[in-house]
Amino acid sequence: MKLHVPSFLIGVTVGAGGAAIAPRLREVAVELASTFYKLTDAAVVRVARGREDLSDLLAEARARARVRIAHAPRAEA
Repeated sequence: MKLHVPSFLIGVTVGAGGAAIAPRLREVAVELASTFYKLTDAAVVRVARGREDLSDLLAEARARARVRIAHAPRAEA
């Protein structure tokens, strides 16, 4: 098997470049992951607040309906 020097040099260059860039790529990956977690947490909070607002709205509607039923004139049979 014959050694193809240009391919070997390209492989060595890519390997060395990858080893040199790895710490920077790790920082970028950590930053991307932390941004993703921040966005996910913000979305979870918004959904929880929306559910709470909807629950409050439905409870208020139920209370109004019950007050109207309680004060409605009753038909005598």
